[in-house]
Amino acid sequence: MVYATPQFHIGIEEEYLIVDRETRGLAEPPQAMFDACADRLGDQVAHEFMRSQIEINTPPCENVAEARGHLADLRRTVIDIAGEHGLAPIAASTHPFSHWSEQDHTDAERYNVIAEDLQAVVRRLLICGMHVHVSVGADDLRIDLMNQAAYFLPHFLALSTSSPFWQGLDTGLKSYRLSVWDEMPRTGLPNLFESYAEFQRHVDVLVNAGLIEDGTKLWWDIRPSFRFPTLEMRICDVCTDVNDAVAIAALYASVLHMLYRLRQNNQRWRQYATMLVNENRWRAQRYGIDEGLVDFGKGRIVPVPDLVEELMDLVAEDAADLGCESELAHVRTICRRGTSAHLQRQAYAQAIEGGAGPELALNAVVDHLIAKTADLD
Repeated sequence: MVYATPQFHIGIEEEYLIVDRETRGLAEPPQAMFDACADRLGDQVAHEFMRSQIEINTPPCENVAEARGHLADLRRTVIDIAGEHGLAPIAASTHPFSHWSEQDHTDAERYNVIAEDLQAVVRRLLICGMHVHVSVGADDLRIDLMNQAAYFLPHFLALSTSSPFWQGLDTGLKSYRLSVWDEMPRTGLPNLFESYAEFQRHVDVLVNAGLIEDGTKLWWDIRPSFRFPTLEMRICDVCTDVNDAVAIAALYASVLHMLYRLRQNNQRWRQYATMLVNENRWRAQRYGIDEGLVDFGKGRIVPVPDLVEELMDLVAEDAADLGCESELAHVRTICRRGTSAHLQRQAYAQAIEGGAGPELALNAVVDHLIAKTADLD
């Protein structure tokens, strides 16, 4: 089937934790802070499940550079307004030491229903993520690209990891967020579907049985959005460095463009069994970029930087078509420097080496996150 060429417009959503600048612990922002954010940002800012969270979302952008401009402005606005209340946002998927048991969820109908339905599972949901939307207008094309793009999801996760600490402990994982998230129902990798109609039939079973209200309760790592004509990638930790977020968004858009280009040439990316992709998903969660992912074509583990170089070669002409070559190049910086998870552990180790105890060292991690979230150059 021939489809109209997608626009590949892009949008980015980020969730932040709000901390007290003095104690470094999580804080519940006053309504005045949210009201001020809403006055400045309108519907580009929203509450999240936990009261100590805030969500921002860019408008649909024609290219990645435009998305970066909006993302930086959104962060800057939240930082400025939070600062007026002695607070600060941190772009990290977990807080280094605050406990979920001491947090309350937002008193709103949607979140109250989720809290009642999921009970203890959702009470631990003190995590933040990044979602990237890329516009793909045709329903069946979104499903086809979703089926193929699932292969690359562990690569995106590995590049984004920002949740090594949980309740004051180093978990040994680069993305502990995913361990918390996977306790939720309807998460993880999506099924493979032959068409949008087949996908919709499966959703209708759950809706008609009264299990979910609509498809927004499918919390897969990638999904067709039910609000917009986009393919929404949801596997990533939120990136502390705004340039990391933009680079991963550029890579995702370029991968979708590449898959569409292959389709136009009667080619496609080979689809592998979910059990195999899940192995890479786990490796990305555990090791991030450090220990490699399985190249299923070669049948062996390959270092992530090597896989990233191969992928960037594959999508070079697509990045050129999308005008995001410079943003995409920053992916190499992530591989060389490390992700937020690496930098958080470095901040902790440096504080310990300087004579700090574990509590003060965790405070140093929060200070690092506050500063890096606000570094918008």
